Amino acid sequence: MKKKMTYASSGVNIHQANRFVSAIGRLASQTKDAHVLDRKGSFGALYEFDQAGYKNPVFVSSTDGVGTKLLIAKALNKHDTVGIDLVAMNVNDILCVGARPMFFLDYIACGYLDPDVLKDVIRGVVRGCRLSGCSLIGGETAEMPGMYKRDDYDLAGFAVGVVEKDKIIDGSSISAGDQVIGLASSGLHSNGFSLARKVLSLKEQKEHGKELLSPTRIYVEIILRLIQQFQIKGIAHITGGAFYEKLTRILPEGKCARLDQKSWPVPGIFKLIQEKGRVEDSEMYRTFNMGIGLALVIGPKDVDPVRAFLSAQGMKNYHIGEILEDRKRKIII
Repeated sequence: MKKKMTYASSGVNIHQANRFVSAIGRLASQTKDAHVLDRKGSFGALYEFDQAGYKNPVFVSSTDGVGTKLLIAKALNKHDTVGIDLVAMNVNDILCVGARPMFFLDYIACGYLDPDVLKDVIRGVVRGCRLSGCSLIGGETAEMPGMYKRDDYDLAGFAVGVVEKDKIIDGSSISAGDQVIGLASSGLHSNGFSLARKVLSLKEQKEHGKELLSPTRIYVEIILRLIQQFQIKGIAHITGGAFYEKLTRILPEGKCARLDQKSWPVPGIFKLIQEKGRVEDSEMYRTFNMGIGLALVIGPKDVDPVRAFLSAQGMKNYHIGEILEDRKRKIII
């Protein structure tokens, strides 16, 4: 007699998934503010937007993942920081237009739902939400044997924020003579790991695991305070494509950013990757943040007070360049 099949026998354990969701629900509750509406039976997360203080609020959204940094986490069996990366990659993006993050959702896909591993991941997500002042209001965990190997998992996130329409930061007011301030990164953040893993052996990845897994810095709190006091003309999150694609994105037509490589210290992990892989400078600055996680464009008169403000908050920052008139080039490094 042919054996009867069940969903569990195909590799998907709904009961275990339900227990996991219940467990992480207690973690997520630590991030929820008064605007989150808990409605039993709702198929969607509910968030009540408070318009007080806004005349023309604009919602800003972003979705992103962590990429192959997850393979480093798997190799080192350390999963409690990649959740911070997931939140950071999204909230830092919406921060670039001056938006305050309101809520966050995560998506976890895996070959096998290992509660211990995924709870560590969610602890990181919760930590990231608390650092950015947003609520973790929902998510999805998909167990997909056959699509992923047993120990594999992938992460994606979605964040929504809000900004007053006339305070949107879009780079349109940037002009020649403006200056570029770089805020220190905490390491590679979440970009360039495919190249880093190609260059570094598994032994070297484990040896430098602490640096490689250092979570992406979340800039929300300090930047929201900064934009209340100073005119920030442009903000670039230095992620995929790095300086060549992310900094140039905010520049108006005919403007070029000239950066001085010697104006900030490049962390040793980048130098190691470049030396071992014999990677050219242009490729490094197109792939990695090289120690600068966020770039601000401001007027020349604001350089000293902005830098003083950032330094007083404990944020390492550097005067890394200026904006030029140039209709042929967008960036010079």
